[in-house]
Amino acid sequence: MDLSIIIVNWNSAAYTAECVSSIRAATRGLQYEIIVVDNASTDNSIETLKLLPDVTLVASSHNAGFARANNLGYQHASGKALLFLNPDTYVQDAAIDRMYCAMLSSEKVGIVGCRLLNSDQSLQTSCVQAFPTIMNQLTDVEAIKVRFPWVRMWGITALFQNPRPLTSVEVVSGACLMIRRDVFEKVVQFSTDYFMYCEDVDLCYKVIAAGYQVAYVNDATVVHFGGQSSKQASKSSFAHVMAREAIHIFFAKRRSSRYAATYKFSMFVSAVVRLAMLGFLLGLGKDQAAVAISRRKWRSILSWSVGREGWSQQLGRAVDNTTQTASAKTA
Repeated sequence: MDLSIIIVNWNSAAYTAECVSSIRAATRGLQYEIIVVDNASTDNSIETLKLLPDVTLVASSHNAGFARANNLGYQHASGKALLFLNPDTYVQDAAIDRMYCAMLSSEKVGIVGCRLLNSDQSLQTSCVQAFPTIMNQLTDVEAIKVRFPWVRMWGITALFQNPRPLTSVEVVSGACLMIRRDVFEKVVQFSTDYFMYCEDVDLCYKVIAAGYQVAYVNDATVVHFGGQSSKQASKSSFAHVMAREAIHIFFAKRRSSRYAATYKFSMFVSAVVRLAMLGFLLGLGKDQAAVAISRRKWRSILSWSVGREGWSQQLGRAVDNTTQTASAKTA
């Protein structure tokens, strides 16, 4: 088997079915298998996924988070390479074939990622990144990044300079990430310190530390609709808080506890400043709906920065001591 494609589903079976259909239509030159891990969906996902032909369905007994679910999918994989693919993606042309060929072009390449597009075909600059720092997190504003893409702290230059088909970068998005099986095993899979978000960043960090290259394949394109599972989370602040918590964990693991604490304080200051600015805009009669959404976001970040979102720290720990049981089915 050349490739095992692993998709983690949580209440998004319709997207998963479309993703699988796009894989079938666009991938011709590889011997591959598709493994779908259902992360304890609360809708009718299992019933829908059982109808997908030639798909191995692995049902988790509980929501183990994104990293653990992908590791569970790996346990059922037999491919020489692994492709971790979000369910809310649509593969275009021969993207997977091109990524696989690019990865085999050099033994130094451990991970490859592709060009991700939004549903309107605009570019997602998050498909490649630099490793997080306090500064690039504070200045993570899309309009600024697109205007000044050559600034090294964002690590997105490869997206705008018409690079070679294969370009070395620091991080590729976990929405579509291909890795050699032996490399994945060597770096001990995805780190389960993360419930969701930043597990792809940490994996890239470990792969580079192990002496391999992380590369961007500019002629492989996948549409990423983005955040479909997060949008269904019960807490309105879920995605914003979990993203900051994940970065905080990364800094504590890969930098220092002091650096992580400084990051949390910087988010506190940023939230206070942003909320003051949004309050001013609201007073000027600006788009109240948009301002209200932004205020809700930054209030949740402010609350996290002062330790009032303890659930974000407990979420990952809650499944650490839970026995992972799963059943596999091949249609």
